Amino acid sequence: MHSVPRFSRIIAAAGVAALAVTLAACAPAAETVDEAASGYVTDGKLTIATGEPAFYPWVIDDAPESGEGFESAIAYAVAEELGFAAEDVVWVRTTFDEAIAPGPKAFDFNLQQFSITEERRAAVDFSSPYYETTQAVITTESSAAAGATSIADLKGLLIGAATGTTSFDAIESQIAPTAGAQAFNSNDDAKLALESGQVDAIVVDLPTAFYLTGVELTGGLIIGQLEASTGGDAFGLVLAKDSPITAAVTAAVDALRASGRLQEIADEWLADATNAPVLQ
Repeated sequence: MHSVPRFSRIIAAAGVAALAVTLAACAPAAETVDEAASGYVTDGKLTIATGEPAFYPWVIDDAPESGEGFESAIAYAVAEELGFAAEDVVWVRTTFDEAIAPGPKAFDFNLQQFSITEERRAAVDFSSPYYETTQAVITTESSAAAGATSIADLKGLLIGAATGTTSFDAIESQIAPTAGAQAFNSNDDAKLALESGQVDAIVVDLPTAFYLTGVELTGGLIIGQLEASTGGDAFGLVLAKDSPITAAVTAAVDALRASGRLQEIADEWLADATNAPVLQ
């Protein structure tokens, strides 16, 4: 049996290695979360943020990891579209304002009823809308606003909302109360102000209005929807400005909309948030 010269063995091995490299370069890359993970906060994980606390019907019992509640269910549906298993979803909490402020983010996307606006687009990215709602004015039976049935009835009253929100903008642009819009740090603070009589009414999105008046407020009343906001308030997932995963997240939301899954989730968790009188 003749032995192969050492130099020839080296040449042959090099040829095999080169062929392997060539074949690897030509082979299609497998679509896995890990290979695409460079755009995520943590490789192999999807980091999702929401508020603290997070309220019904958006999140049940302030436990987004349960998948219970409209936005919690949306988050897991998007995660699945992106190729993440439920156990690879990591939840973090942020305030509303820090989520839409310029700068790097500690989350891949954030959802806590962020209305898509051009002003906010200057600081963050948005996915396509996952829900469209209206703004509603709510009060209590003991408030001076309890008998209001029109925009004119509201103008002389004290009306508040969380600052930096579409609800706050709606007070200024659509109601224009004499005393101006009363600003609060959050919906929770606005609700407490209403309960204590600091304001006569507050403005929130319609699903939140149904929850607050039906569960949180004693003698809670929905005065009505603001007509100009009908169909014009779209919620989007918030991402860091120029995030490398914005296109993928938007594609995931679009796929859920096209399949009817977004509507199924809305029907399950927002069934009560249907109709309320429109204020003229």
